[in-house]
Amino acid sequence: MLNHALESLLRGHGHAASDIIHITDYVVERGSDKHIAYAASKAALDNMSRSFARKLAPEIKVNAIAPSLILFNEGDDAEYRKQALDKSLMKIAPGEKEISDLIEYLFSSRYVTGRSFAVDGGRHLR
Repeated sequence: MLNHALESLLRGHGHAASDIIHITDYVVERGSDKHIAYAASKAALDNMSRSFARKLAPEIKVNAIAPSLILFNEGDDAEYRKQALDKSLMKIAPGEKEISDLIEYLFSSRYVTGRSFAVDGGRHLR
């Protein structure tokens, strides 16, 4: 696992000087009847983020980002796009900047660790 392999490279730079950010998925909270193994693996990664946060603090912060729809594929038709957008309260595909802004925040924070950040436009409230 990369977390173990990189631990020695990430330590020794001071308090909260290094970060590990895992990408999970919004299905971690609700599961998936169609993609059971995928949902289970992302849930495991979400838990590993918290476990590694406990193990590696205070030098290394470990967090997770759990996105839902961020971008559409070029081949996605109008009907699929509408159905996908209707699943969130915000009704937009926010684009990659939403994720990069969150990563920038996590890198700049000296305190946030062991958290999973849902980037789902309120999808969990539907």
